[in-house]
Amino acid sequence: MSETSATRSEDLAARAAALDAADPLADRRKLFTLDDTVYLDGNSLGALPAHVPARVQEVLTREWGELRIRSWDESGWWTAPERIGDRIAPLVGAAAGQIVVGDSTSVNVFKAVVAASRLASRERDEILVDATTFPTDGYITESAARMTGHSLVPVTPAEVPGALGPRTAAVLLNHVDYRTGRLHDLPGLTAAVHAAGGIAIWDLCHSAGALPVGLDEHGVDLAVGCTYKYLNGGPGSPAYIYVAERHQAAFDSPLPGWTSHADPFGMTPGYAPADGAVRGRVGTPDILSMLALEASLDVWDGVSIEAVRAKSLALTDFFLECVARYLPEGRAVPVTPVGHAERGSQVALRCEDAEPVMSELIARGVVGDLRRPDVLRFGFTPLYVGFADVERAARVLGEVVARR
Repeated sequence: MSETSATRSEDLAARAAALDAADPLADRRKLFTLDDTVYLDGNSLGALPAHVPARVQEVLTREWGELRIRSWDESGWWTAPERIGDRIAPLVGAAAGQIVVGDSTSVNVFKAVVAASRLASRERDEILVDATTFPTDGYITESAARMTGHSLVPVTPAEVPGALGPRTAAVLLNHVDYRTGRLHDLPGLTAAVHAAGGIAIWDLCHSAGALPVGLDEHGVDLAVGCTYKYLNGGPGSPAYIYVAERHQAAFDSPLPGWTSHADPFGMTPGYAPADGAVRGRVGTPDILSMLALEASLDVWDGVSIEAVRAKSLALTDFFLECVARYLPEGRAVPVTPVGHAERGSQVALRCEDAEPVMSELIARGVVGDLRRPDVLRFGFTPLYVGFADVERAARVLGEVVARR
């Protein structure tokens, strides 16, 4: 290493140490099961909270093993979807009673899009969908449009205001672009959809647990999200659906399962929907993964989402600075917006040979991921990622890229 490179490394490492020492969220790291790896893939799968295995063991041995069927009542299994929904609610800016947990994000997207088309007036026959969305949102929305007789209109978020009109029934948008990390204008776009008379649906998979969402404050109609990214619920942990209180009485789910029935144990042939967010339920809850998620949410006790956002921006700012100083110019170009108002909690870099570069990074203990053909993605989970992690990741990336 040259004298200049060594000095640069020492300077950034010292800065990182000072930032970690002043970090009010630094003590949260010890709540997770982590090793010496720099883990920057929490935007795909969050790290394991250290206390969750003991909780899952208790569910297996006592609640299932000893109490068995009694646990639906005695251990609170039956009410878990709403109870856990109420714990997620503050993280996305929702009052209690509007979120129910269960099913996958894809299933909840289907519920939300079809229900939104039913909430809209009959003359509205277009569904707008984010053309840059995670693919499954597009697949599901296209199928829902066919089933409901609506036309599908793919548009970028920037094109939404110009595409809205008297035919717009619903609009499905991603809060944060999964490829680039761009944060879209949820308040402004929601207001535009409402001004046109449509229903606004937001996918929060890449924002919930990373930044303030403000579902109630901004008048969002429906929202969906997963829990295995920044909420650290575990692989395949159940997703959730938000139904604004003002829509709950008219919310008409396309999947009217028995657990959303007003009298689920009446076993009547006709369907009568329950009141409130319970209408978002379908079948029997996935209790093991659901209770693991509930335990995982303990790491949020005493944490404000505003503090998380402040650290997220500081982490991504520092990473971009380190990348600029460690990497040869032009070898890894940020595609994530520099402006805070347009940035989620990840940084995406366009890099030639992205796949072998990421493979070498992982082999050297820096875990991110990629989106083909040429985008490296690094997700920053403020509850357990520190500034020393950021400096090390950028330094190793610089070494890997410089050798290629």
